[in-house]
Amino acid sequence: MGYASQIVNHSKKLRGASKFLRQASAVRWFSEDLQSSIVKKDEIWKIQGRGYQSSQKGAIRNLVNFNNRPHFLQCNRGVSMMTTSIGNPFFGSSLTKSNRGFSSGSGLPPHQEIGMPSLSPTMTEGNIARWLKKEGDKLSPGEVLCEVETDKATVEMECMEEGYLAKIIHGDGAKEIKVGEVIAITVEDEEDIAKFKDYEPTSSSSGAGAAAAESSAPSSPKKEAVEEPVRSPEPKTVKQGPASDGERIFASPLARKLAEDNNVPISSVKGTGPDGSIVKADIEDYLASRGKESTTAPKAKDGAGAPLDYSDVPHTQIRKVTASRLLFSKQTIPHYYLSVDACVDRLMDLRNQLNALQEASGGKRLSVNDLVIKAAALTLRKVPQCNSSWTDNYIRQYHNVNINVAVQTDNGLYVPVIRDADKKGLSSISEEVKKLAQKARENTLKPEDYEGGTFTVSNLGGPFGIKQFCAIINPPQSGILAVGSAEKRVIPGSSAEEFKFASFMSVTLSCDHRVIDGAIGAEWLKAFKGYIENPESMLL
Repeated sequence: MGYASQIVNHSKKLRGASKFLRQASAVRWFSEDLQSSIVKKDEIWKIQGRGYQSSQKGAIRNLVNFNNRPHFLQCNRGVSMMTTSIGNPFFGSSLTKSNRGFSSGSGLPPHQEIGMPSLSPTMTEGNIARWLKKEGDKLSPGEVLCEVETDKATVEMECMEEGYLAKIIHGDGAKEIKVGEVIAITVEDEEDIAKFKDYEPTSSSSGAGAAAAESSAPSSPKKEAVEEPVRSPEPKTVKQGPASDGERIFASPLARKLAEDNNVPISSVKGTGPDGSIVKADIEDYLASRGKESTTAPKAKDGAGAPLDYSDVPHTQIRKVTASRLLFSKQTIPHYYLSVDACVDRLMDLRNQLNALQEASGGKRLSVNDLVIKAAALTLRKVPQCNSSWTDNYIRQYHNVNINVAVQTDNGLYVPVIRDADKKGLSSISEEVKKLAQKARENTLKPEDYEGGTFTVSNLGGPFGIKQFCAIINPPQSGILAVGSAEKRVIPGSSAEEFKFASFMSVTLSCDHRVIDGAIGAEWLKAFKGYIENPESMLL
């Protein structure tokens, strides 16, 4: 009987395949028994997640699973074939699910499933900020399809091919969409749009989860209906007393759920059901008796025990990712901290002179933070051991000095990067910092604006007046500089009885002890202090 059912199933699949073969007459099928002798390994195009591996002769477009056996489709005339999974090259490193194909079981025409792209190395899910195209709109390569909110910023997702937007699976404001999950369907022919009105992606895990929940949900009420007895004036069942430690407690699912929702310890409830089991009525009686006790209890003095007034603020993507990365950093990186005070009087004088030149030429004013970034970059070039990161097999020492600058926004903490800061002038650094900080506040940073940093500078002194603090290392980097505010102090003068005022700035270097030894960290801070107290040396 089993063999007969298998034959019937295979015959149905073959009937569906014949329809496809009539539509694509230019297709030749190679069985797995003949492919090794006909198709050479270096003559095919293989799909490997992010694109194609180049070939020399054949134009093999895809690997299709037909009747659970692999076959190659050869396209002799350049016909666009089915079930193609192509990596979407967003910013050169992203990946999006893009399935094109015939669906013989549902009778749908050729279509393409657009998945949530991975737009940063740490991205696992994203949000749809808004769609710039509507269902039925024509799509052209390079046009913006929608705006995706990643763990770092809001990024525009562009169309890769021509076609029509047939179905939007996740609309404006959709939250926590996993990378690779289908968000839209596109087709090549406009008349095929209507056929996807009620389309649901078969690979959606949410659909499977909902079906499983529906199938298991009805079991509880039925069980409760059987277990709950008919109450009579003189019940003959024996009441179950409070259970001792380790004793099994029998209770209906509905009773357990009601007890859990109302924080009732199930072991303190007496059961009146069969064999002393606890039923829903027992929990209700317990709650009623507890309510009477609470009304007679004396009121708490001075408002003690009053309910708290609060509001829940949903996590943003950037805040969730920042939290997980900083937790990972604090748990896995052996931090230690070094602090030093640097006199900034000469630095402030140089800044005033440079700002006078900037204003005369129509440029923007320089901040103290711009000078700190330049000094940190030159120090990293002077002490390259601190411009490194830890791996299990080696320490990677970077030849580029890319400084991440911490920027606080309403959405969370961003760290845009100033690339090759050691080679740039103060005016260029100042313009880049202002531009990237504005993009961070507008949530429009792109991956190239924040990826690739080798060291981080966090300044809470200038904007907030924080005297000193210790920052958490931004992995995989091995160091971060925490910059405090400048304050005036009384210091000895040239003679024994002479005193004068000077401004000092406190900075703290957080180091990964696996990469930066204490002496190396101290050497870095000594060189940094030298650049701050003698800023003219930065021009050499």
